[in-house]
Amino acid sequence: MITRQLGQTRQRVTAIGLGAMPLTMSGRPDSDTARQVIACFINGGGNFIDTANVYTEYAHGVGENEALVAATVSELGVAGKVVVATKGGLRRTRTGWDVDASPAWLNQSCDASLRALGMDCIMLYQLHAPDPDIDIRESVGAMKILQEAGKIRDIGLCNVGIEHIEAARSVVPVVTVQNALHPRRKKSLHNGVVDYCREADISFIAHSPVGGYHRYQQLHTDDELHGIARRHDTTPACISLAWLLRLGALPIPGARRCASVEASFSSMSLQLDDKDMAAINTLQDW
Repeated sequence: MITRQLGQTRQRVTAIGLGAMPLTMSGRPDSDTARQVIACFINGGGNFIDTANVYTEYAHGVGENEALVAATVSELGVAGKVVVATKGGLRRTRTGWDVDASPAWLNQSCDASLRALGMDCIMLYQLHAPDPDIDIRESVGAMKILQEAGKIRDIGLCNVGIEHIEAARSVVPVVTVQNALHPRRKKSLHNGVVDYCREADISFIAHSPVGGYHRYQQLHTDDELHGIARRHDTTPACISLAWLLRLGALPIPGARRCASVEASFSSMSLQLDDKDMAAINTLQDW
């Protein structure tokens, strides 16, 4: 199992994590299957799970994804051995998500996540998105206070540009940055975020690595990726993950079935050559 150091910490995590979001969203599996998916990931050697308080199909379900992850980790007896990363800074509404990265809401959200996760300290707490109405330094300043209080071990950012990262780092050390990245969505490559993170020793976490919640089927049927996949006797999704691994990213593909977890792990054995990388790098974004 390939592992990576998490930012400048001493923590090592598997090079492919598990995005838990699909387990409690629309199209979710039943509860038993959801737990089996998490168990397949952990029993297969995985030790990095990404969740969030707002990963729920319903406005009243805030915290259910965190609770699902926590319960399964506890049942397997691996609490403390699996890095569970969660997020704050969004509000779940009846129709979607609203950004609220105010200190008051982050404080309230962190306490609620601690309860849902059954933890005294969150291993990695991530700002889910910058708030256009609040200076990001104010948001991460609140997270720094939570860190000093022992409620957070490490701090990460999500859905950010270089300007956000630099502003946040003026207040607190940033361990991870989580943005969307896959062969047809390369904004974080084009705008320099991936290179910035590499140079600053910040782990770049790639969410939506195989297309995301709405684009998976589109990536899965991509003719150009299929051509590369055929040469390696695999799927476009696995090619996407192998491409991300070679870039040095930490992809967190979601899964609703154990077979998807197993397929994701198999991508760690793929060896893309320079020709493959060049072909993927020139694919146009959607």
